[in-house]
Amino acid sequence: MQAEPQAFDRVLSSMCTKPHPVAREAAERFLATNPGDPGSYPTISALEDEAIAVLGEIAGLEESAGYVASGGTEANIQAVRIARDRAETSQPNVVMPESGHFSFRKAADVLGVELRIVPTDDDHRADVEAVRAAVDDETAMVVGVAGTTEYGRVDPIPELGEVASTVDALLHVDAAWGGFVLPFTRYEWNFSHAPVDTMAIDPHKMGQAAVPAGGLLVRSSALLDELAVDTPYLESTSQATLTGTRSGAGVASAVAAMDELWPTGYRRQYERAQHNADWLAEALEKRGYEVVEPTLPLVAADLPRSTFEALRGRGWRISRTATDETRIVCMPHVTRKMLAGFVADLDRLEVRASVPVVADD
Repeated sequence: MQAEPQAFDRVLSSMCTKPHPVAREAAERFLATNPGDPGSYPTISALEDEAIAVLGEIAGLEESAGYVASGGTEANIQAVRIARDRAETSQPNVVMPESGHFSFRKAADVLGVELRIVPTDDDHRADVEAVRAAVDDETAMVVGVAGTTEYGRVDPIPELGEVASTVDALLHVDAAWGGFVLPFTRYEWNFSHAPVDTMAIDPHKMGQAAVPAGGLLVRSSALLDELAVDTPYLESTSQATLTGTRSGAGVASAVAAMDELWPTGYRRQYERAQHNADWLAEALEKRGYEVVEPTLPLVAADLPRSTFEALRGRGWRISRTATDETRIVCMPHVTRKMLAGFVADLDRLEVRASVPVVADD
């Protein structure tokens, strides 16, 4: 096959990025190992323990437990599965804000759980009172998002934890994207800030690991017992993962990236990404567009649909929010030069749009 992977030089809306060189090298070395069979592959199993230990440190978890998943979708599904199997009801429900990831819809469908979606407030964060009104004695889980996909917002996690505790529900935090930037902010989002039970946090996003490398963290290893199944033909006799066999590439690359970057490199990366987001937001505002304030390195602005399509025609890989804003995520591969090129193309389109059409005589 002669095809080459797409370059990242015009990718502006993806939450994946180019892996760090050390992560790429580690992924290649451990590609054929299987952390789903730790008895046969003890080296990658030990690296997974190391990965979970560092993820726990990042997320404020004193005694780390969990596993390296394929990504946020798997971690979210598994968290719902834990909550469902723990619940003392035959009709469990999960309550989440409308900003929650679409993977929870998959989880509800696959696991037969009712998903109750509540509104967000004017700042696109979970409305705590709406969550409070939606929970009941059959609520198995309350979901909060720490770095929403569309606006980069952080829900009021401690307050959601209080609501969850009133009905003995688990609190799950989806920090798949935000988990590697939030440690350098003042937000309260992790296990040390609130009674968080489970969390999704993805090294293959802002963590610069190779895809796929997600993370499922649990406050207590006992929660993983809800996921355990017997594996009598393997050297290890049970496992709690969803995929079973999986490549050790994600595990090894996550460890390599975190060893290289945590915490100083990630701090510098966050600061650069946030400066880029602030710069872009200001540039768009100066051109008359309405911009949602980028509280994390993600910009959403009300570019007209025609302009959006024209920019895509020029090769920019951009996407829209559910309410039709253009969204740009300042991932590690996104440079100021890239953003300046994007704005320059936007200016050219504006000039073309403002030139009057002269009819022929």
